[in-house]
Amino acid sequence: MKLAASVEDVTKEYVLDGETVRALRGVSLEVPEGDYVAVMGASGSGKSTLLNLLGCLDRPTGGKLMLGDDDVSRLDDDRLSEIRASRIGFIFQSYNLIPQLTVLENIQVPLFYQGRLAGRDRDRCHELARMVGLADRLKHRPTQLSGGQQQRVAIARSLVNDPYFILADEPTGNLDSVTTEEILGLLDTLNKAGKTIIMVTHEDEVGARAKRIVRLRDGNILSDVRQEQRRKPVATPKNS
Repeated sequence: MKLAASVEDVTKEYVLDGETVRALRGVSLEVPEGDYVAVMGASGSGKSTLLNLLGCLDRPTGGKLMLGDDDVSRLDDDRLSEIRASRIGFIFQSYNLIPQLTVLENIQVPLFYQGRLAGRDRDRCHELARMVGLADRLKHRPTQLSGGQQQRVAIARSLVNDPYFILADEPTGNLDSVTTEEILGLLDTLNKAGKTIIMVTHEDEVGARAKRIVRLRDGNILSDVRQEQRRKPVATPKNS
């Protein structure tokens, strides 16, 4: 079993107003390649901290964090930045698209950061746009798109570097129920094709789409359950 990511006895502490906050208290977690994990928990449970560590946006206070075969626990900021750009795909609740750029240019952003945009890379960006259903929107800008279309751009962008895994932070949080089902269906398709997905969500209906639910509480893993695939539509409208 090859692992996309491995967290071993990881702790994370912050100092706020002179007090030490223990955000993670010795978390251990293995994510095999091809897994689909929903990380859930109340506000302050540590799920966002764990996501930031897996995304190389921060470093743990203690323990070991592996991406593939590489220990990234103690890398400097420059090296972490390189890994973020080349090995991790991000999908955010607020999409994080650049409003001045077109759909195609937003998909290409990770390639710009790496200084590469050869013909093969351009072809891949067009292919990803077609895959997420935006082949006819390549010259549109984010303000000309619906929320669901913007999230599709973000999904295509997250795949452009063929990352170890996709980190999805509340990917349907700003979407209505119909569009939520469309985006979750796209994530289902990616996972069935072999892509590893780690998703933070507070919604049980969304978490139920994953193969596995990891629940955090007070910086500890409360439960880690591999569930039967239900793939049920999200039935409750968010905007009534």
